[in-house]
Amino acid sequence: MVTIVADTTSSIPVPQAQELGIPYIPQIIVFGNETYRDDTEMDSKTFLKRLREANTLPKTAAPPPALYHPIYDKYTQDGNTVVVLTPSADVSGTFRSAEVAAADFPGRDIRVVDTRTIGSGLASIVLEAHRWAKEGLDADTIIERVKDMSQRERVYFVVDTLEYLYKGGRIGGAKMLVGSLLQVKPILQFKNGRTEPVESQRTKRRAMARLKELVYSDCPHHDGALLTIMHGDAEEEAQALAEEFKTQLGISSVRIYDLPPAILVHAGPGVIAVSYFTEAK
Repeated sequence: MVTIVADTTSSIPVPQAQELGIPYIPQIIVFGNETYRDDTEMDSKTFLKRLREANTLPKTAAPPPALYHPIYDKYTQDGNTVVVLTPSADVSGTFRSAEVAAADFPGRDIRVVDTRTIGSGLASIVLEAHRWAKEGLDADTIIERVKDMSQRERVYFVVDTLEYLYKGGRIGGAKMLVGSLLQVKPILQFKNGRTEPVESQRTKRRAMARLKELVYSDCPHHDGALLTIMHGDAEEEAQALAEEFKTQLGISSVRIYDLPPAILVHAGPGVIAVSYFTEAK
């Protein structure tokens, strides 16, 4: 039997993970000397309120390896397998923590996979992997399919400001946009495990129009695209975007996710992002 383990950077709501039986690990949010788990102690709404009021940018920390120990111990009994699907190791220490914890269980079948993505695309991968595990697929097959999905994912997002990405050190190749361009609305992508620039527009409206064009250009026109929208305090905009995508792309369902605090600390309020998967080759 294979158990899929995930964490809050996937944006899957905690109640949904619990209902599905997916073991779920939190990220740690740090405001000054105070630390919070982002699964039970601080949700996105509370975090954004604190973020707007904070004089200094809060920090994030990967889950300590000890949080994985009870999960590994429970789900690898009797020769069973655990597959841990983590966010990109380029932007999070979660992969490293999961590996360190696995080293404490020699002889157990624990596989830690860097999905090279984060957010709702990771949610789609986790939910598919969980379904495959329930169908009885073996770990090797699940991991092969996960890696295939990771290579086919596309993520575009628009932030109100690059300030949070820049201060949080998660700006990746988009650092070239910092400076005089801080006032424009950049369109970014999450590619090869990190943030990269696409282009910039002068207004949020133009940036969103261009984001839609990018999605329409290569997103499959069917539910297999697993198109999702994620946002930070921009629910109305996300809902409108979802309805438009459903109409224009012939997709019956577009899931909308609230971005978790561990991502919002870098993306900031007002961020809108779209994830989908291109056709399998």
